[in-house]
Amino acid sequence: MVAHQNIVVARQNIVLAFVAYVFTFDTTIQTLMAQTKQDSAYDVLKIPDFRNYLLARALITFGINILGTTVGWQVYEITQDPFSLGLIGLAEFLPFLVVTLIGGYVADIFDRRTIMFTCVVLYAICAAGLYLLTHRYPQVFEWYGALPIFIIIGLTGLIRGFLSPAQTAFAAQLIPPQLYTNAATWNTMTWHLSSIGGPAVGGLLCAFSKNAWPSYAFTAVLASMGLWFILRIASKHVAKAEGEPTLPREGFLASVRTGLRFVFNNQVVLSSLALDMFAVLFGGAVALLPAFAKDVLDVGPEGFGALRAAPAVGAFIMAWVLAYRPPRENAGRWLLVAVAGYGICTILFAVSRSFWFSLLMLAGTGFFDNISMVIRSTIVQLFTPNEMRGRVSAVNSLFVGSSNELGAFESGLAAKLLGIVPSVIFGGSMTMLVVGVTWWKAPKLRDLDLS
Repeated sequence: MVAHQNIVVARQNIVLAFVAYVFTFDTTIQTLMAQTKQDSAYDVLKIPDFRNYLLARALITFGINILGTTVGWQVYEITQDPFSLGLIGLAEFLPFLVVTLIGGYVADIFDRRTIMFTCVVLYAICAAGLYLLTHRYPQVFEWYGALPIFIIIGLTGLIRGFLSPAQTAFAAQLIPPQLYTNAATWNTMTWHLSSIGGPAVGGLLCAFSKNAWPSYAFTAVLASMGLWFILRIASKHVAKAEGEPTLPREGFLASVRTGLRFVFNNQVVLSSLALDMFAVLFGGAVALLPAFAKDVLDVGPEGFGALRAAPAVGAFIMAWVLAYRPPRENAGRWLLVAVAGYGICTILFAVSRSFWFSLLMLAGTGFFDNISMVIRSTIVQLFTPNEMRGRVSAVNSLFVGSSNELGAFESGLAAKLLGIVPSVIFGGSMTMLVVGVTWWKAPKLRDLDLS
């Protein structure tokens, strides 16, 4: 009884400390900006709307990572089947695939802040639904297995189909073009910082409570807090090209075709997106981490949380480096080298039987992936006109979503057919092959210089 009370108090202290941290972080950043006025690495953080955007995104991403970590662990506990981990990604990706081009079209017509706000409200409702099922009605899982979880994850995929294009396009409206690389660095740094804390907190909450519902409740709270920072951002109307009416002349299908045509006719944009999609599609090992933690490394939920957070630790370190040394010169070559490094670290992780070496290799995947994310984000923002950013961001989201969610499905299927370890070795090897083909077939990307 005393032990249980101590756990409850510890959880409450964690939540209160986190809330206090978030609501004092904006003041901390403003103080930091006042002390570093001459430092170009912090230029984009001097814009209040962008700071609020970063804080909102940090809270939302923190919650999404807690939920994703917890769902993976809970589904594996219910099914004891690595293939089910791949089905989580598929359950999210298929609805996302259906609506994301619609979401891009909507983001080029309506207020992007309003779209973000609405999507986050719906995401908080999904997290609350998982909380109710797990805490109040756990018998549902005895009747239907993991199916209710897959259904709610499918709903989050629908939400993300509208959220992703809107938030990406909205970020570009908040800053001048000369700060796009700086903004991409801070965006990825914030995303990965949240990705460090989210899985760690998710793993700890599962370990302390021996249940998933505290993580789902905390996710709903974090999403609600993110709404407050979204409301602090000034609304921005979508700027149209000169002479273009408020709504596009063409209908939905024609408008979507225009966005697709722009991407597929631009070798630099297309090849950078395709490189990321195929590399992560084959090389991602994150979906199988619950199986690695339990069956290969034998480290339990606490170790799983650390493994899940390790890529974000490496990415956060690299983000600090890129804030001061942005990858503008020979950006294309750095992009290809980074993806190759990602593949090598993936292979080394697969063959490791040491928990600490596995952590190091996962951190290495994040280290290299961050370089790729910053360069790719900069390319998409620089090469895309504002009136098309929603549609192009939707195409970008399709590529990224394919690499993440379909990559999770591919990982689960390959693990079912080949085994857990051989499937990850195969994926890392395919990533290296993709890099070689891109180097050969995409000379404009290979020779790209953003300086």
